[in-house]
Amino acid sequence: MTRRRFLPALLAPAARASEEPAYRLALPGYRYEFPRDHFAHPDFRTEWWYYTGNVQAATGGRFGFELVFFRQSRRRNPRHAKSSWGVDQVYLAHLALTDAGRGRFSSHKRLNRAGPGLAGASFAERRVWNGNWSAVWEGERQILTALADDFRFRLELTPLKPPVIHGVGGVSQKAAGAGKASHYVSFSRLRVDGQIETDAGVSRVTGAAWMDHEWFTHQLESDQVGWDWFSAQLDGNRELMLFQLRQRGGGIDPFSAGTYVGPDGSSRPLTRDEFSLEPLRRWTSPRSKAAYPVEWRIRVPALSLDLTARAVLDAQELAGGEDEPTYWEGAVDYRGSAAGVGYLEMTGYDRPIRLD
Repeated sequence: MTRRRFLPALLAPAARASEEPAYRLALPGYRYEFPRDHFAHPDFRTEWWYYTGNVQAATGGRFGFELVFFRQSRRRNPRHAKSSWGVDQVYLAHLALTDAGRGRFSSHKRLNRAGPGLAGASFAERRVWNGNWSAVWEGERQILTALADDFRFRLELTPLKPPVIHGVGGVSQKAAGAGKASHYVSFSRLRVDGQIETDAGVSRVTGAAWMDHEWFTHQLESDQVGWDWFSAQLDGNRELMLFQLRQRGGGIDPFSAGTYVGPDGSSRPLTRDEFSLEPLRRWTSPRSKAAYPVEWRIRVPALSLDLTARAVLDAQELAGGEDEPTYWEGAVDYRGSAAGVGYLEMTGYDRPIRLD
């Protein structure tokens, strides 16, 4: 969905339309080409590569991880001579680790221009990176590396299913009108093997990850104040993605949607009227004072799914500053008619999200 990734560099308006050529819009009929489309699309304004996963340590501990790379164009086609220090593209990254066993959540962020190789998303190099945080492709396998003051990891991700294209006609529609959409691709089940190092030592880990890649130009509508996004990796080798766009006044936007992925990798789009999301319990952040639903009931009658999603830890908020949006993103468990793990993202609970 048109989810995530803000901070001032992403929120600041791009150059005026009268001064720059128009960005491309996400329109039906787009011809996806892989592996090329796993990398940058600078003719669209905004793009992100989003990795989340749940892993178990050989010694029994559990971790959730998030590594996200964002790109936003600041100029469509700069008129001035290109400089390695020009700010034609802004790159933001978020890194987080949930240490479930010790009840700890840690997050970090960084902002860079491309500069002389500081950040980027290169098809030629088969990598997306921001400083020493990177996703490198070796054939079909993706290797994540990230170093922070309080933890580091190196994780090898192997796809167990082909990529899924969300939506209808190659676009995930977010509002009424041509181009008010994104191109949205996921690897819904990636096997994870690697290691995570914290102050408690080095843990060999295995588990499952989810990867989203989205590129678009249209931002949120004025009446869309935030969203709730769920990924679920369920028993029976099934996956589910759902998102709802919340409107001013408490309504749910009719362009909320989802995708079900079957055991054979085939996918089925889900419309707003095919599922329901009901908040059950809230946690109030002591920092932002936002009250996030950290337990939900999820029903998809056509798939005979009736699930409860519960946060592994309540406190999985990524707090922003005075001019930076705050959001909740964390590991969850699913129970009910099926069992599994996944991630939940919630935005716009402290104040409405604005992407431009």
